[in-house]
Amino acid sequence: MSELTGLTGKATAAKELDAADELAGLRARFVLDHGVYLDGNSLGALPAAVPDRVADVVRRQWGELRIRSWDESGWWTAPERIGDRIAPLVGAAPGQIVVGDSTSVNVFKALVGAVRIAADGDGGGGRDEILVDATTFPTDGYIAGSAARLTGRTLRPVAPGEVPAALSERTAAVLLNHVDYRTGRLHDLPSLTAAVHAAGAVAVWDLCHSAGALPVGLDEHGVDLAVGCTYKYLNGGPGSPAYLYVRKGLQDRFDSPLPGWNSHAEPFGMREVYEPARGALRGRVGTPDILSMLALEAALEVWDGVPVEAVRAKSLALTDFFLECVGAYVPEGRVESLTPVRHEERGSQVALRCSDAGDVMKRLIERGIVGDFRHPDVLRFGFTPLYVGFTEVERAARVLAEVLA
Repeated sequence: MSELTGLTGKATAAKELDAADELAGLRARFVLDHGVYLDGNSLGALPAAVPDRVADVVRRQWGELRIRSWDESGWWTAPERIGDRIAPLVGAAPGQIVVGDSTSVNVFKALVGAVRIAADGDGGGGRDEILVDATTFPTDGYIAGSAARLTGRTLRPVAPGEVPAALSERTAAVLLNHVDYRTGRLHDLPSLTAAVHAAGAVAVWDLCHSAGALPVGLDEHGVDLAVGCTYKYLNGGPGSPAYLYVRKGLQDRFDSPLPGWNSHAEPFGMREVYEPARGALRGRVGTPDILSMLALEAALEVWDGVPVEAVRAKSLALTDFFLECVGAYVPEGRVESLTPVRHEERGSQVALRCSDAGDVMKRLIERGIVGDFRHPDVLRFGFTPLYVGFTEVERAARVLAEVLA
């Protein structure tokens, strides 16, 4: 088959796949240009409904109603209300997710809270070790180290696949990433959570690279605590607030290391003694960031009527097709895929190793193909099924081949 025939065949296949795509209409819900945006695993595209909603929050709710908006516009209940909108996207029943603070702050709250739950369960003595994903995003590692120092535990980095063998009666808590941020590898949340529980420890999951891209099943798999950002596949905007999940059965035992007036049982009582609110509300700390939070609420409306299972099916189809096009177009030996071939081990991104990756990504962006670069040699392409189509995927692979050649 000639190179021209191969290009034509893939382009035709892309058009046929787009024509059969049941989610194709969702693209109109976003503000996009004529380029190919494959960086939704860093920052999701802007949902079209957000600008008008933010304008209303600023001009009417803040500008006209002012302090009355805490009640009349629902500002006060936003953290748990928006948490309930996120809940079905991660497989959680209502009343278990609260929105606010950054991912890092929520990792700290969750991990220290997990250690305290474990200590409460064994009388406080034997569980003196925290396991952390050795391949984690650096901040999670930094936070885990701080949590270990604060709680008098030893921190032990372990590769996710080695966690079951590393668990013991010493393990208090385990912090894992659902999807590896570099490679896109999807870790086995159900079996790893079960192993952590069998050892009597508490499981904490970071969902930053999975929420909004694939089913998570927090309730189904008995996850104890989880955190995640909202600016990637949930399209909440730059710096949009993160969220904290506390399983219902653990909420009365969750002792946050950051108690604040917003998580007090009587927030306006101004009492000297702290008494935590009931339920997931005890995960709140201070005054919520209303502008970002309500922008997120508007962004989440794009999910109305969209099943996560359909998103997952398209995600796998997109990444399969991209890898297929890369294999057909890119000169042999020029790139190496770090992303697992098996669907059960793949998130919603493709990572390619390339010796001159930084320069390659700059040239791709100049030509309208936006992915990102991770030091020292990784090209990352994130596939957001709500707005990425197969024709764009074929174009991205073709331009990549031209740049590499």
